[in-house]
Amino acid sequence: MKFLVLTLLYLSTVSALSSLRKLPNSTPVARIVGGQLASPGQFPWQVAIYKYTADGRYFCGGSLFNEQWVLTAGQCVIDATEFSIQLGLNQLDSTDNNRVVLSSTTYYVEPRFDPTVSLAHDVGMIKLPTPVTFNGFIQPVRMLQSMSPIYKGVAVETAGWGQTSDSGDLVNDLNYVQLKIIANTECQSHYGSQFWGSMTCTEGSNYNEGFCFGDVGGALMAAAPVGDHTIQVGVSSFISQNGCENLDPTGYTRTDAYYQWMRNITKYG
Repeated sequence: MKFLVLTLLYLSTVSALSSLRKLPNSTPVARIVGGQLASPGQFPWQVAIYKYTADGRYFCGGSLFNEQWVLTAGQCVIDATEFSIQLGLNQLDSTDNNRVVLSSTTYYVEPRFDPTVSLAHDVGMIKLPTPVTFNGFIQPVRMLQSMSPIYKGVAVETAGWGQTSDSGDLVNDLNYVQLKIIANTECQSHYGSQFWGSMTCTEGSNYNEGFCFGDVGGALMAAAPVGDHTIQVGVSSFISQNGCENLDPTGYTRTDAYYQWMRNITKYG
């Protein structure tokens, strides 16, 4: 049986891209492997999250849920003291006129999430200090209130700035990769009892494609059942202990399983 690993990417509190390093006792954090460059505005819901804790700084992805809330993984918010949230960007290091940078200290994590036990319920929300203005580069993600179309063989894609190899650093340009959903039974054959029904897994056409360290918290997108738009069906959550460049599937938390919780947080939080 393969073991899941937390996929937060640790950054030193002093430097940025040049001093990435992995978490103690874990494989390098998850990345977009086998992907391609995204165009400006292609993923207007994409959010870059710098998470500050008592022991350092971490990098995650996220998606803009509405004008004042960001959806990400529970591991990307738990124990945080502050967040730096960046929206509307395609490059992490640039003077992009479309970039909006906000700080926040308000977050919520799904109450059942406990990373010392498992990665089940790996969902978190960050509240922005003020609502953002939507434009061609900043738009909220769409998602279904009921069961999402994430069955075996469904085409999906995800984006991020994470590592493109097990030994790499964050990349400056946003990358995305096209994947497909695999059967729950197939994912469970890799991860055993660590796989929950509120999770789903993907593989690429070349099998080792997927997300890596630095991409956790990002959106897994699929075509909507009706219309020509895409919807978020998952949140990037875990890779296996073998790292990013192996043939093991990458795992996500299903958004349909937690949609009502998200709505309640944004309404009452």
